[in-house]
Amino acid sequence: MSTQTLHPIVQYYTERVNEIVVLTTALANFETPTGSKAHVDKMGDYVQNLLHHLGAEVERFPREDVGDILLAKWNAHLPGKPIVFLMHMDTVWGVGTLANRPVHIEGDRLIGPGTWDMKGSLALVLSVIKGLRSRGEFPKRPVWALFTSDEETGSAASWKLIEEIAGQAGLCLVMEFAGVNGGIKTWRKGISIYTVTVKGRSSHAGNAPEKGINAVVELAHQTLKMTELNQLDIGTSVSVTVVKGGTAFNVIPDSAEAKVDVRFLRKSEAERVDAAIKGLTPVIPGAVIEISGGISRPPMEHDEKMIAAYEQAKGIAAGLGFELGEEGSGGGSDGNITSAIGATTLDGLGPMGEGAHAIHEQVVISSIPNRAALLDGILREWVF
Repeated sequence: MSTQTLHPIVQYYTERVNEIVVLTTALANFETPTGSKAHVDKMGDYVQNLLHHLGAEVERFPREDVGDILLAKWNAHLPGKPIVFLMHMDTVWGVGTLANRPVHIEGDRLIGPGTWDMKGSLALVLSVIKGLRSRGEFPKRPVWALFTSDEETGSAASWKLIEEIAGQAGLCLVMEFAGVNGGIKTWRKGISIYTVTVKGRSSHAGNAPEKGINAVVELAHQTLKMTELNQLDIGTSVSVTVVKGGTAFNVIPDSAEAKVDVRFLRKSEAERVDAAIKGLTPVIPGAVIEISGGISRPPMEHDEKMIAAYEQAKGIAAGLGFELGEEGSGGGSDGNITSAIGATTLDGLGPMGEGAHAIHEQVVISSIPNRAALLDGILREWVF
């Protein structure tokens, strides 16, 4: 019976997969909900210490309401644009979750809150840096790693810093988890969020309905208008998701409100829908419409730059002995930010698994060697 010979780099990480699992477990055992600065900073201290041991120059960017951000640099003195890893230390899981759901192994799965999103990715990057240094093969080029603290709530405290760092990068490696079949993300939809508020006039529904201005009916008209903005064939969805209005069954409602979720693949679509929603006008005389919100995250477009980056990554993977697929996502990541400013971006480079934000969150352990080898190969071989 023949057995497949692994590429030496894949074999290297296969022999060290247990170390990576141990590190992932250690990181996941730090509970780091975005809203708890103290807990995120505790993990940040741990990661900063690891980075120093890996020979990095580390800069810490203090934040008041969320955890501090870390930027690690290797070969900062060398010329050329850096390859930049983008990761986040925060998770969606509250303090106390681990008491009921401890991190543990079942067969080929490392199960526990935060393992896939994205402590496993942090462990991959740290392990690859360690591996390259141990082998004496760390590339003679600048390599940076950014560890943010508020990705799960929209990256408000890190957005400008991400843009600043990505603007200096030759390549941004966004360490969100891999696709279902191990593919990387070559597109992500952008997101807009709106609140549409209608002001009318209340009146008795039985004695004087004609004297009222029904805000709920006006909102229904606007809901139909917004629904007509959908262009699902090109990836644009406009969804009225939460509606509130009225106070009692016998009162003409004087106010109503709708939350609107918009997703899009193209910046031009974001702008089209934004203009249309902000330009809504009342149907019922006397009604007033107020719009708040707007474009909150640009799309990561599947453009020529993205296609070229994927093809180069695909070639590196092929040289390591495995295929690298591609897919996309209706949800955003910090890759939306980097690609929107024109930085070459690859996203979804973390391990395979399932259950992000779910109680069965887990990493597929056997996927780790290939994912580590891919990062290793990109650092050594990437051509700007």
